[in-house]
Amino acid sequence: MSLTYRDAGVDIDAGEELVRRIGPLAKATRRPGVIGGIGGFGGLFGLKETGYKDPVLVSGTDGVGTKLKVAFMSDRHGTVGIDLVAMCVNDVLTIGAEPLFFLDYFATGHLEPATGEAVISGIAEGCRQAGCALLGGETAEMPGMYAEGEYDLAGFCVGVVERDALERGATPEEGDLLLGLPSSGLHSNGYSLARHALLETMKLSLDAPFEGEEHATLGEAMIAPTRIYVAPILKAIKSHGDAITAMAHITGGGLVDNLPRVLPEGLVADVDYGAWPEPAIFDLIRSAGVDESEMRRTFNLGIGYVLVVRPEALDALKATLVEAGESPYVIGRVGS
Repeated sequence: MSLTYRDAGVDIDAGEELVRRIGPLAKATRRPGVIGGIGGFGGLFGLKETGYKDPVLVSGTDGVGTKLKVAFMSDRHGTVGIDLVAMCVNDVLTIGAEPLFFLDYFATGHLEPATGEAVISGIAEGCRQAGCALLGGETAEMPGMYAEGEYDLAGFCVGVVERDALERGATPEEGDLLLGLPSSGLHSNGYSLARHALLETMKLSLDAPFEGEEHATLGEAMIAPTRIYVAPILKAIKSHGDAITAMAHITGGGLVDNLPRVLPEGLVADVDYGAWPEPAIFDLIRSAGVDESEMRRTFNLGIGYVLVVRPEALDALKATLVEAGESPYVIGRVGS
């Protein structure tokens, strides 16, 4: 009797079945610039078709982190792909870049086509929200590397911005205002602490009733997908680009660590932490005994994206964002 790859734990047929299922999902994300389809050794994208005159490429890569543990525990796999795309496209967006295309890496010990399809469906939905193409990716079946039913995700995004927009960009100054856009909750950061506080310290179940927002259970609140800010921010840049002096994606480190990254030396972000409504999940975590300083340096606390703006442009910029479906809050100012 001869040994086969399947005997060693790798099911080539399952991989081919997943590729078959992915095809229509990727096709639905096509945008100008995409050349050919998925399935080759590389994805092709033509910059000429995007209409940019002097394009500068902006790239970013990220993962979903231990939020995946919540997906495994709750058997909910349809939205972590949105998280993956969001973590990448929101980052390149802070440079003013329009996301063009996305590639994913999906790795698991034993490939289940239905689970893989659910994950990739979320990635395709994230790409649709961001207006970028799912240009390709890699599915790796690696027996012995992951626990049964578990997988890992990573993603890579490329965006584009005009060189002129980079060169004439304004610099933050003292007195500029911090305009925050709401998060949907935890987004994709701080899950090791959130799980420790809620599931281990408080002994809560993911099926526990949850009072807050539209979520019926704690599991629904914890798995809520990261918001993608591409459409409203690109609209704001187009209308008021000269008045936006910096932007920050609020991820690990919260407002405390992410805002200083976009401010010149000598300037600080003075944040008014009572200026916006927080999703209920954060008070629940506090009740487990997490102090405020730890909350602020771990979680977004309800603000997922921040624009630094000139005061005189505030009203017009807020109006544009509201028209685009956002609920912006002035959450502080730039000080020295």
